[in-house]
Amino acid sequence: MSGTIPLDQQLCFSLYGASLAINRAYKPMLDALGLTYPQYLVLSTLWEMDRQTVGVIAERLSLEPSTITPLVKRLEQAGFVARERDPADERRVHVSLTNAGRDLQPSTACLTQTLLERSGLTVAQLIDLNTRVQALRDAVAPDSRAP
Repeated sequence: MSGTIPLDQQLCFSLYGASLAINRAYKPMLDALGLTYPQYLVLSTLWEMDRQTVGVIAERLSLEPSTITPLVKRLEQAGFVARERDPADERRVHVSLTNAGRDLQPSTACLTQTLLERSGLTVAQLIDLNTRVQALRDAVAPDSRAP
C-alpha cells in the first residue's frame, strides 16, 4: 500500500512502546511490593482520595468496573484495602485503604525517581511531556471518560 507510514514513525506505536518500557522499568519495584501495575493504579487513586466506590475508581482509570473488582479483591487479600457494601444500595461497593495500604505509598516513590533517572528528563520536562500526552489523550478520547 502506497503512503503507509513506517511503524517507527507512528505516534501510537511510540506511545505504546514507551508505556511498555515504563511498565518494564516499574515491574521489579512493584514485584518487591507485591503489586501489579493495575493494582498500583487502584492504590494511587485511593491515595488521591480514600474511600471510593468501585465505579468511581473505574471511571478515574478509564476502565470498566468489572476490571476493577478483581484487582480490588486481590488488594483486599493482600491487606491493602477493605471493601464494604453500601447499606443503602447493595450494588455499590466502597473501597478504603487499610493502614498497610496507606503505609505503602512512600515505598512507591522509587517509581517516579526511576522514571526521572532513566528518561534523562528534568522534572519540568517530564511534567510538560505528561501535560502534552494528557492533552492528546483528551483530544482523541471518544467520550468524557478520560480522567
